Amino acid sequence: MKLSHDDIVNSLESRWPENRVGPSLDRIAAIMDLLGNPQSAQPVVQITGTNGKGSTAIMVDALLRAAGLRTGRFTSPHLEDISERIVIDGSPITPDVFDEVWDEIGPLVEMVDERSIGGIECTFFEVMTALAYAAFADAPVDVAVMEVGMGGRWDATSVADASVAVVAPIGLDHMQYLGDTIAQIADEKSGIIKADAVAVLAAQQPSAAEVLVRRCLDVGATMVREGEDFGLIDRQLAAGGQVIRVITGDGPVGELFLPLHGEHMARNAALAVAAAEAMLGRPLSPDVIQAGFDAVQAPARLELIDVDPPVVLDTAHNPQAVAATLAAAEEAFQFEPLIGVLGMMGDKQVPQVLELLEPVVATLVVTQAVGSPRVMPADELADLASDVFGHERVIQADDAMSALDQARNLAKASGDQAGVLVLGSVYLAGELRSDVLTQRRREQALMDDGWGDGS
Repeated sequence: MKLSHDDIVNSLESRWPENRVGPSLDRIAAIMDLLGNPQSAQPVVQITGTNGKGSTAIMVDALLRAAGLRTGRFTSPHLEDISERIVIDGSPITPDVFDEVWDEIGPLVEMVDERSIGGIECTFFEVMTALAYAAFADAPVDVAVMEVGMGGRWDATSVADASVAVVAPIGLDHMQYLGDTIAQIADEKSGIIKADAVAVLAAQQPSAAEVLVRRCLDVGATMVREGEDFGLIDRQLAAGGQVIRVITGDGPVGELFLPLHGEHMARNAALAVAAAEAMLGRPLSPDVIQAGFDAVQAPARLELIDVDPPVVLDTAHNPQAVAATLAAAEEAFQFEPLIGVLGMMGDKQVPQVLELLEPVVATLVVTQAVGSPRVMPADELADLASDVFGHERVIQADDAMSALDQARNLAKASGDQAGVLVLGSVYLAGELRSDVLTQRRREQALMDDGWGDGS
């Protein structure tokens, strides 16, 4: 009997979870071999880093499409449906197409499962990576843009030897798997840099930069470095985003509108331009760069999902990302007061995140999202938050939508300049984004039917 999409998703999500590392490429390589090695069907741009790799992947994809290439993009995790992770020509594949690809590769995955390589069956992330490479080969695409799930050396996306290896800024995250120091984490992430590749390197802390440069020299990779070969010159705030000037392969290019907020996104944009140019082997014209930026859609990256009161959604979940998000939110929205909604994973640096939030968030509504056993329970998060904020500035809500409703009510009662910022977890962002957009679609349908205009 043919499985439904939900049944397929449930089966995949019952596998070894993506936040755990099975340190081997043997399982994914075995699947690829049975599939005829689709990872070699097109050149690959592979992107790692602690923060910014997802938005950089989105921009690289858009820039390459603007340059005339057909692209495939693989990112993780997803916000609403698993099929969002596999994007062809800028659009996620449909659940029906996802299911068709699974029907094609599922029996081969089961064959590898039976071998129990390394003592475990194929992991969730390995199967998703196989699905992406298979879908891209079927399309076919001209280039695959692959966001690393975690680390680099043993990440399933590394089954392909990337032509262009992009390293976004490296910080402390996933320390239980990648190492306790910046240098150790950089060493794991440097594994995406292969012989004769072009390594496009964002500015790094000195200990990370040393590791990455040594890796490039060891394998004979060409280095393209922020500050020497590319970079952000300056930027100005603009409605709906910012206007930036960047250094490209042809020199400075200015007056580029980027529909994303914050200095971190402007730097990611410069990184994406350098990566796209490395893939193409030539500079991009200003018109192509602007066309690429115009096509950028980055859900849950300081995304304004409601306006009365304003609700801004972000996925920042570690101290480095939270600091960047808070700075960008202050610049772009200037909420006064700022009401926060926070849900966290239990394996993240929760106390450090709370310390960053305390000076700028007037009231913090803490909650928990559904969908992961790693979610920190709302009562535990409330206890930690109360230690930092004081009990009077913390509200606990046991479900995400209730948390958002309470935050909205606080913002409405606090004046026209108040707003809500949601952050801390991709699961929380995905759940609330789905609920709010569904709510808005229903309200629009009522308006269209004449129920919302007094008729």
